[in-house]
Amino acid sequence: MITIWYPARRKVEAQVAPYATPGLSPALDTFAASLGIPARSVDWSDIGTHATVGAPVAHRAGRLPVVLYTPGRFNPRFLDTTVAADLASHGYVVVAVDHTYEALAVEFPDGRVITPAPALAGTVLPPQVMKAAVDCRVADLRSVLDQLHLLARGGNPDSGGRALPAGLGAALDLSSVGVFGHSLGGTAAAEAMRLDRRISAGAVLEGPLGYGPDDPELFAPVTRTGLRHPFLLAGSWYTPEVPFTHIHVPAWQALWENSTGWKRDLWTAGARHQSYSDFQILMPALAAHFDAPPPAVITAMIGDVDPVRFTGARRAYLTAFFDRSLKKLRRPLLDNPSPRFPEVTRIS
Repeated sequence: MITIWYPARRKVEAQVAPYATPGLSPALDTFAASLGIPARSVDWSDIGTHATVGAPVAHRAGRLPVVLYTPGRFNPRFLDTTVAADLASHGYVVVAVDHTYEALAVEFPDGRVITPAPALAGTVLPPQVMKAAVDCRVADLRSVLDQLHLLARGGNPDSGGRALPAGLGAALDLSSVGVFGHSLGGTAAAEAMRLDRRISAGAVLEGPLGYGPDDPELFAPVTRTGLRHPFLLAGSWYTPEVPFTHIHVPAWQALWENSTGWKRDLWTAGARHQSYSDFQILMPALAAHFDAPPPAVITAMIGDVDPVRFTGARRAYLTAFFDRSLKKLRRPLLDNPSPRFPEVTRIS
């Protein structure tokens, strides 16, 4: 399953896009209950978005760069709607990919809801399972790219043959493809860049670039080959004492040293792992309404960075990165500290 965001035609009657499909409610309720939020107290499909369903592509859109998104482990494909919709508003086609049997839940149009396979449901996975999950994600991303090429040629890759939004295939510039991923998705994004020449830029958001502890034997192959294309690293804390940067994390250091392309490394001290997802916005909203999760849980997930400003920072830096890498535009934000986002530090 995928979701595609794109610049839509104005003043067209269309249904507002739900944040999550209704069939995912039981799985999302189970997750919410683990945070102390009462079951069935959140209508996840009624969370507001700034998108509509099936609207025609904007008349003046032209051919747009394509950016793939692969989420963190367990996270569903909609868990970075804040960034995906914003990228689309800046002239990108953004394709978010669900990784079936690994995501918290995936709902298909026929009503099936698929939850994680038993081997992938544990908190800590053995290295061989982590590697298999990354390999599967990379295969998913490459398969999606194959289907986007079919769409651009005038075909319809929808499994049910449903009509697709007018102008979507013609809007795809598949000579200009990027990818970004969070956590395990960051590792998959880097590996997809290594293996598929169709991808020419990528952002790794707290992706470990490995399959287990800091043992070079368990590093992803991309750390040894490096990358020729531009990439962005962004992190907070690898452990409570170790910053997630290429200076401090061995796998990131290996990728950095073995890569010949343009690169940037950004660090935010006040953020935490789930700050690089919609949890940065959802957790404070849930806490304000339900007095849950406990403050310690929220801090562990998203730190103490200002939620609205850091969401703005993620949007701005990712847009600047893909503008520079895919549209060949100059973006000073990537080169100099910004007074708009004082929490973000450029490491290199």
